[in-house]
Amino acid sequence: MGRVFSGVQPTGNIHLGNYLGAIKQFVDLQDENDCIYCIVDLHAITVEQDPKELREHILDVAALYLAVGIDPKKSIVFVQSKVPQHAELGWLLTCYSYTGELSRMTQFKDKGKGRESVPTGLFMYPTLMAADILLYDTEIVPVGIDQKQHIEITRDLCNRINNKYGEVFVEPDGRFLKEGAKIMALDDPTKKMSKSAANELSKIGLLDDDAKIKKAIMKATTDSEGIVKYDMDNKPGISNLINIYTAFSDLSVEEIEKKYDGVGYGQFKKDLVEVLINGLKPIREKFHEIRNSDELISVLDDGAKRAEAIATEVLKRAYNKIGLGY
Repeated sequence: MGRVFSGVQPTGNIHLGNYLGAIKQFVDLQDENDCIYCIVDLHAITVEQDPKELREHILDVAALYLAVGIDPKKSIVFVQSKVPQHAELGWLLTCYSYTGELSRMTQFKDKGKGRESVPTGLFMYPTLMAADILLYDTEIVPVGIDQKQHIEITRDLCNRINNKYGEVFVEPDGRFLKEGAKIMALDDPTKKMSKSAANELSKIGLLDDDAKIKKAIMKATTDSEGIVKYDMDNKPGISNLINIYTAFSDLSVEEIEKKYDGVGYGQFKKDLVEVLINGLKPIREKFHEIRNSDELISVLDDGAKRAEAIATEVLKRAYNKIGLGY
């Protein structure tokens, strides 16, 4: 068994990109690994949040974790801010990072684009994410392919400290889905699907109703050829939809291409709507069953205790190696 850690920000309705890029892997990994899954609320406040909405979204994401199949008997599920060692190790790693490497992070450049100044927390986001991972002797980090740069800087910080002080941290590896790892916006398949996108039809949330799912898929950007063929470079729109189709069905890309040979986009989209509705319905039902239950709070409280027990030992080891305390 390997130690697995990952987390999701509590910033609203989790969309297909979040689910297929990362959370679906969480479920797949828990049967054969020691898994720890977090709602990373400290990361969420790197941009402005409404306090009441943030509190609600924290519980929304926790309930969605359980609704998609994460089992708290197999995995630890908790809220990041309930384990203060995340912030402590985040500061330690900040002291071993460099402004040059942090300023090159794609997420920082994207979110800071066109702004005269940005919150310092956004700049330091990668060191806190590295702390999240290293705090649990993590070996496997299941994330979307867009998080690859964050995994790389985590490994750099791990090795930098280990080379200086000995074996302080376990070096983690990212685990990325190969097919459909990056789900793109439905209205612009050159951009990744995003929670913050202004156009609601650019994304599909796990809790969206059937009408919203149908409208978003039927209006999704494709091309004028009408040929259902996977070609991300030349046909990004239909290729994006094929990625979604494969993720919610037993069909491979090749089987989908064969099934819709000569059929056109209209029927393909109608079938994809049905596949998606059938795939998301059980998740919605389970979410509403658990969202306001005592069970959810109990799971999170228990998860925080279990996570903190591990985090305390790792942080103590780091402090001893570096020379902190007395």
